[in-house]
Amino acid sequence: MKIGIFAFLNATFFNFKHLENKKTMRSKIFFSIMIVALLTFSGCSLEDEENFHFVALPITSVELPESFDLNETYEIKVTYQRASDCTFFEGFDIVSEDTTTRNVAVIGSELSDSGNCNEVLEEVETSFNFIVLYNEIYLFKFYTGRDENDVATYLEIEVPVN
Repeated sequence: MKIGIFAFLNATFFNFKHLENKKTMRSKIFFSIMIVALLTFSGCSLEDEENFHFVALPITSVELPESFDLNETYEIKVTYQRASDCTFFEGFDIVSEDTTTRNVAVIGSELSDSGNCNEVLEEVETSFNFIVLYNEIYLFKFYTGRDENDVATYLEIEVPVN
């Protein structure tokens, strides 16, 4: 009789744990859903305005090699002008105008809502890597700003490929 009771108690215990695991799993799922709902409804409002905008920064000088070798990578150094302490470097916008023509602009972010910006007129050097993929002369057009008629101006440099 003891064997039968022992077997009955084990079976009951096993079934009880099995039910307890289902309750735990339901609790975990419920808790996860609540966390997701909380994060979804307490996030940033889509109506908030951004406090910055992107600007093209004028390039003042460029360091390029005299010529390129096909399939090689070159570091191209660019110096640009930072107008205020509320302007920050974000990267480059390099657009292929043609197979071997590249328009290059330095992109910065400028704080919109800060009234405490100070003019700095600082020249900053940065660089990007360029891979030579074509065996033709490359034409680079580096954005240098705008003229008196508000037309974009460029520093144009041709680099032959050996």
